[in-house]
Amino acid sequence: MPHPRTLDAIRADFDAPPHVPRDRIVDINWAMGSVPNDLVDPYEPCGWLAGDDIPRILYNVPVSSGLGAVAGMGNGTWVVTHYDDINRVYTDNEYFSNKGTAEFQALIGETFRSIPLAIDPPEHGKYRRYLMPHFTPKRLSLMQDDMRALAVQMIDEFAQRGEVDVAWDFGRVYPVRIFMGLMGFPAPMFEQFLDWEWNILHSGDLGKMQAALRAVLEFLRGFIAEKEREPDDCLVSKIVHGKIEGKALSDDEKIGMVWFLWLGGLDTVAATISQMFRRMALQPEIQRQIREHPEIIDTAVEEFLRTQPILSSSRKATRDFDWHGVTIKAGETVQCVNPAGNFDPRRFADPRTFNPQRESNRHATFVLGVHRCLGAPLARSELRILLDEWFRRIPEFRIKPGTDSTVYPGLLSIRNLTLAWEA
Repeated sequence: MPHPRTLDAIRADFDAPPHVPRDRIVDINWAMGSVPNDLVDPYEPCGWLAGDDIPRILYNVPVSSGLGAVAGMGNGTWVVTHYDDINRVYTDNEYFSNKGTAEFQALIGETFRSIPLAIDPPEHGKYRRYLMPHFTPKRLSLMQDDMRALAVQMIDEFAQRGEVDVAWDFGRVYPVRIFMGLMGFPAPMFEQFLDWEWNILHSGDLGKMQAALRAVLEFLRGFIAEKEREPDDCLVSKIVHGKIEGKALSDDEKIGMVWFLWLGGLDTVAATISQMFRRMALQPEIQRQIREHPEIIDTAVEEFLRTQPILSSSRKATRDFDWHGVTIKAGETVQCVNPAGNFDPRRFADPRTFNPQRESNRHATFVLGVHRCLGAPLARSELRILLDEWFRRIPEFRIKPGTDSTVYPGLLSIRNLTLAWEA
């Protein structure tokens, strides 16, 4: 996707750090999901970034507004777009640090860490080990019946109507209700949670972000205190009453874990669901393949995940070092452009083709390495159950005529998308 300004103009306008070569300066902020399109494959504009003629590391000009600016990316960042380089940034913990990631709470003066996301090895390991038992396939198998019952209940409510806003009325609701049940959060907080989360992640307004942060942290601290007084079987209660290496958790550790899970549990799967059904509506042969061969649901879910990389994560360099002909300085940010890496032809054969039976599908959508998404097994279970029950109940569907089908290829995704079928 060409930028309205020429590269020469971009480079002339930007006062880059002295060690950044002028020929590496680009503006690919659009590749982070902030520019909508109406393509069948909304990530197609990013494909050329993994091409043979693209330098292996680029320098992206500053984000002037929105979340990137508020999150401290206003000085420009190095970016990598090829799969092997993305893999290195995610897995090389000696050169790349996750410290400070997603710590929006710092905007209101909070000093606790987002655990375990914002912690590097080896300390990261003890927190990961502490939380992982709650997200293993064995643990999630105990939730299968409840997840399936919820999917069936929600689908049956609209199956005979012949249409549904799959983004707002389904995708926004189904995974969040599962997450809230797992955590033990009260169901009436549903809309308030999503409102807070929207203001924190998507408003780009510092005042709204700070107000939402204060409100949600006040709620979470109160909820933690409630579970300390009255333990139950929910995940928050298990977190606050557990021990790590024989020691009870500190207040900062408790809020750090609960906050991190809250932030990560509200809209990533929702965005994936909305884009998944949009793709199937625009490309009905995918529907037919899955409907006629339900045994491919597992691999189809992985292909939806590969072709819908909702997030592009970043790391900070821990030291000065030379890489791909440039010098990266300690403390500088390196952004991984997953919408390019997941379509790198060196890693994925015929990468732009949606192949629901693709093998060896090690995509970067959930990140790679020790910081791989903790909730990935839960997300996969939710999507597999959803496809299974959907195709038992809903015939071939399409986007309802007159519906706006544009999509932000990222976390912002789709707010409304009405699907229709013959009831």
